[in-house]
Amino acid sequence: MIQLTPQSSILVATQPVDFRKGIDGLAAICRQVFKYDPFSGTVFVFRNRRRTAIKILMYDGQGFWLCQKRLSSGTLTWWPDDGTLTPLAIYQLQILLWNSRFSAAKEPKLWKPVVPVLPEKNKKVLDSKCNL
Repeated sequence: MIQLTPQSSILVATQPVDFRKGIDGLAAICRQVFKYDPFSGTVFVFRNRRRTAIKILMYDGQGFWLCQKRLSSGTLTWWPDDGTLTPLAIYQLQILLWNSRFSAAKEPKLWKPVVPVLPEKNKKVLDSKCNL
């Protein structure tokens, strides 16, 4: 099961990709075109040329996940068009997957941003195990 948290890094490719590509082809695009490591745990989101399907590529530490959604009718109502990659928050990915309009959605207000912080004791143990 894929678990996405508010801290998940999500990047959307603004240009369409050839949907004949599988895991290796999309991972190569991440490495060669975007200059990102596909093994980083980042969630990469792609669309096809006709704007009727989405593919999501993610590495979870044991292997790659490749998920695809094809719309039964119509086309994607929104897709970013600035640059080569656009970062999204988890709630924005949910809106995108539901093929909803961003203008109709209300952004939730963050009371306090979530930043992972390790207690000093755990940090020392983790550093020694990871050779940091």
